[in-house]
Amino acid sequence: MEKIMEKFVQIENVHMVFNTRGGRYVALDNVSLNIRQGEFVSIIGHSGCGKSTLLNLVAGLFAPTSGVLLANDREIAGPGPDRAVVFQNHSLLPWLTCFGNVYLAVERVFGDTETRADLKRRTREALALVGLTHAEQKYPHEISGGMKQRVGIARALSMQPKVLLLDEPLGALDALTRANLQDELMRLVATVGSTTLMVTHDVDEAVLLSDRIVMMTNGPAATIGEILEIDLPRPRARLELVQDAHYLRLRGEVLKFLYAREVKAA
Repeated sequence: MEKIMEKFVQIENVHMVFNTRGGRYVALDNVSLNIRQGEFVSIIGHSGCGKSTLLNLVAGLFAPTSGVLLANDREIAGPGPDRAVVFQNHSLLPWLTCFGNVYLAVERVFGDTETRADLKRRTREALALVGLTHAEQKYPHEISGGMKQRVGIARALSMQPKVLLLDEPLGALDALTRANLQDELMRLVATVGSTTLMVTHDVDEAVLLSDRIVMMTNGPAATIGEILEIDLPRPRARLELVQDAHYLRLRGEVLKFLYAREVKAA
């Protein structure tokens, strides 16, 4: 049995400074975090606290001003197929079908080593995983917002990433669609076993999905304020948790942290 790495993603003493027209802006100050292999970690905090900046650093879209980031014991020096990102904006290419959007990612990762038949099989398997086999040949303008996000998630999973990065992927959806996709995400992550890092503003979403919640202090010079262990058993049933005293206590801990930061900022 393969041993689970306790430090699959390592963020060590990371500082991030942006040079803006108004001068140097310190986005992150001395952020350190280890994420266990297969763990689901959410980052939460008020706007401007550097949540997405931290996610983008792990994605390799930015290089830190100082500090070290590692994934699977390798330095993160840029984007790579071992880390897949799902953004709030689904970023689908409008001239490609659902199949075509996923196939493009599959071809980029596996095109040099696999046959076209294998690439098509991978694409279909990814779409089936998110329940979109019936929509393979539909274009983005022909499907709902929730389905577009499913395609985005399928595209990310089709790359078989070691780390799945989610930047408020459900933030633009209506409440019912969001709830359905949260349940879907729980199922998908359990199925594929990806190490997952998610940025969210939604307290209930964070508690429902996560193994740990990282709560950021306000920016500028944001850092990790507290880390909350979400020790709710899996699989989790949304309707049962609503009346669960421990769930409510954990939810209250996050709200307490956020409210205290809101008062300080006022």
